[in-house]
Amino acid sequence: MELVPQGTLAERIRAHAAGIPAFFTPTGASTAVEEGSIPQRYNEGGLANGVAIPGIPKEAREINGRRYVLEPSIAGDVAFIRAWKVDEVGNCVFRYASQNFSTVMAKNAKLTIVEAENIVPAGSISPNAIHLPGIYVDRIVTATTEKTIEVVTLAQESSADESALSPEKAAAQAQRRYIAKRAAKEIKDGFYVNLGIGMPTLVPEYLEKGVSVWLQSENGILGMGPYPTKEQLDADLINAGKETVTLVPGASVFDSSESFAMIRGGHIDVAILGAMEVSQAGDIANFMIPGKMLKGIGGAMDLVSNPEKTKVIVVMEHTAKGGRPKILKQCALPLTGARTVSTIITELAVFDVDRVAGELTLIDLAQGVTVEEVRAKTGCDFKVRSNLGTW
Repeated sequence: MELVPQGTLAERIRAHAAGIPAFFTPTGASTAVEEGSIPQRYNEGGLANGVAIPGIPKEAREINGRRYVLEPSIAGDVAFIRAWKVDEVGNCVFRYASQNFSTVMAKNAKLTIVEAENIVPAGSISPNAIHLPGIYVDRIVTATTEKTIEVVTLAQESSADESALSPEKAAAQAQRRYIAKRAAKEIKDGFYVNLGIGMPTLVPEYLEKGVSVWLQSENGILGMGPYPTKEQLDADLINAGKETVTLVPGASVFDSSESFAMIRGGHIDVAILGAMEVSQAGDIANFMIPGKMLKGIGGAMDLVSNPEKTKVIVVMEHTAKGGRPKILKQCALPLTGARTVSTIITELAVFDVDRVAGELTLIDLAQGVTVEEVRAKTGCDFKVRSNLGTW
């Protein structure tokens, strides 16, 4: 099994549907994806018994000063998709965020079967409303089961849950909120922003008064709103982490290939991500630990693929368990992206990253923290700005 970045997967599927055999992408350049160092299969018994089928190295090329890898298209035999409304000639309409991979998969496969929640007469769907033309659909069947919600997340749950935390967990959550509060200062009014899972999702709670942003989700939402009330729950409105969400006025929805195109193309102003390690040059490692289960690469490689246009901010604890520094001269873990991070925010400090020179500059200290403490807990050298800020 070949593991690939999520946006690359969407584009490889779309490319075959469009008759394109391969394409160059910046996603995964200078990482394990380019090197082919993620095994396709281990011997029986797992990692300890060695690699049965090694990874696939990718051809790389410099184009206009940027590094790209060549990715082949993927051909599918059968696609099973579900649509909200399908007419008798196969034209499909999807509700809200349910497009995700459905449209590109339907276009890709030799045989596409659509499970329709509603089958309507030909001509009853406006041509302007059709997401998937019937030319891509081979068979239509009636849906017989209701959609289920995997992760029900309600608006009132977050504060209620935190009140029941143990003192240790409450302190950890307060620290996460402290980091998120500082990260919110990096967001300006009107920005298009993508938030990683976990700590980054706390950032919108601390936006300054008058600052309104457009939150983007990789599964196909631009204009994502807060968690819903119980009455607002909708199985077709979920984010990339499968949590239930709402939409703000002016929101739009689209499929995953469109979503990752706007990410790779640099149309997102800021991406805020967590990380396991960050180097002084802005390298980021946040997708795998060798020897531990890896369910997939996810979308982080795509989010950091255009750092000249999309500012990448890392929010994380300054040290790992046992006090091991997470900000290092070089990352020890496999990279998600090379020289991609512009700002690092921890519970102790904020660093600006010079990705060209490979240097860090300390610009802010948390309340009560000294430069000496930060140096002791950081695994690389850094400069100190003359007028240090605090928060």
